[in-house]
Amino acid sequence: MHEIVDVTFELKTYEYSEPFRIANNVENKANNIEVRVYLKDGTIGIGEASSSYRVNGEKVPALFALQDTVKEMIAGEDVGNYRRIFDIMDGFSRTAPSVKAAVQYATLDALGVVMGIPVYQILGGSKSKIHTDKTIGIDTIDVMVEKARKTFDEGFKTLKIKIGENLKEDIKKMVAISEATPGASYIVDANQGYTAKMAIQFAQSVYAQNVNVAVFEQPIMWNDLDGLKLLRYNSPFPIAADESAKTRHDVYTLIRNECVDFVNIKLMKSGLSDALSIVELAKTTNIGLMIGCMGESSVGINQSVHFAAGTGAFAYHDLDSHMMLKEEFRGKFKQEGDALIPNV
Repeated sequence: MHEIVDVTFELKTYEYSEPFRIANNVENKANNIEVRVYLKDGTIGIGEASSSYRVNGEKVPALFALQDTVKEMIAGEDVGNYRRIFDIMDGFSRTAPSVKAAVQYATLDALGVVMGIPVYQILGGSKSKIHTDKTIGIDTIDVMVEKARKTFDEGFKTLKIKIGENLKEDIKKMVAISEATPGASYIVDANQGYTAKMAIQFAQSVYAQNVNVAVFEQPIMWNDLDGLKLLRYNSPFPIAADESAKTRHDVYTLIRNECVDFVNIKLMKSGLSDALSIVELAKTTNIGLMIGCMGESSVGINQSVHFAAGTGAFAYHDLDSHMMLKEEFRGKFKQEGDALIPNV
């Protein structure tokens, strides 16, 4: 028996190497909660919650207050019965999804230690290596072009480009970045900064100028499903939902209403249990998947590396937040250029 006897939360604050700017938002630090699950035999499983008020409506003090509640709910459970623990934590799907994710992963981490195998093998062991993009935040054209060129030369062949504050300038930025990084592909993320009409104009304009956009991510407001559908049917590029796609129920609604070509799964939005359901929904309906992150440190990115490698479900991986933070690397994976390799 490998029973849970304690659960602890610890606040970890990480500064960004430089301010990280997306549409209508700038981050200077990440306040994350490191979750530890303790077993009766002394085994410890570790997860991380990286909260987002903008996306999930979460606040760190409110999440911290859940420590005793979570402990009470899962104490005495055997990590070998991890689906039972997943079901218990599903009660936090809307109120505290990042805590849900951290506890669910810490459960699997502890189980992996007990079994002597890495988490990605518990989740299927589909891939032994994945490749991530790297993000270029909003800045001036010259700065973004230079960062894109440098990142591409470092071996990142897919670049994630943040836009969404100025349509005309965004078009110029994408054309300039494309000219500076021939052979690269781009995940373009407007973080809800456009209207549907503006997003259509952007997509058609950069397409006409031969910019290699692989995915156009969440250009309009999360709850504008009609706008997403209109955009999807008028865009030459695949449309992805991020802020619109939190739980499996959200994704089912998006697919049923023909709103998206791709879904960006983030464990901080959905937890592992909903993420597994979304993977199956996508397979059934032939919808593409990418996996992203919030402000996770290497401890939190570790969760998504093992999930992505284990399921093998993703066409694109956007797992780079740890590269932007000042921290001591503690993930159970190796990084070689754009390759992320879960420990075996």
